[in-house]
Amino acid sequence: MKTEVYALGQHISMSAHKARRVIDQIRGRSYEETLMILELMPYRACYPIFKLVYSAAANASFNMGSNEANLVISKAEVNEGTIVKRLKPRARGRSFAIQKPTCHITIVMKDISLGGYIDTDSIKWSQKQKWKKKDTTMSYYDMYSNSNGGTWDKK
Repeated sequence: MKTEVYALGQHISMSAHKARRVIDQIRGRSYEETLMILELMPYRACYPIFKLVYSAAANASFNMGSNEANLVISKAEVNEGTIVKRLKPRARGRSFAIQKPTCHITIVMKDISLGGYIDTDSIKWSQKQKWKKKDTTMSYYDMYSNSNGGTWDKK
């Protein structure tokens, strides 16, 4: 049985670099968490990506009959599309070439209730391996305090 569905958005008028900045934040997350992240992020790329995630979830519920709570973004990628070239008139009868980049965004969702999905965050690395999992806890740094050499101590 097929466990993956996808949604593809082509010729979206924005550079692939700007769309990748948003896509990297949602890769591997659940459907509900992704929608919350996309609604709160301040980037222009969030709206077309939001529509694609919503469309992929609709494809999953219609084609496979899966519940939206079980959906996880298994793959999300952005490829460069064609560059639309325009001419802008400038002074003294000259023209200036304007390049408007486009991109193709692919969102692949997987239903974890149908099996075959491993949560990569819960993997424990053994001590014998060369690469160890880094500590991802965030620490708070108070730059206004006078203790431990704050920013305002410098003369």
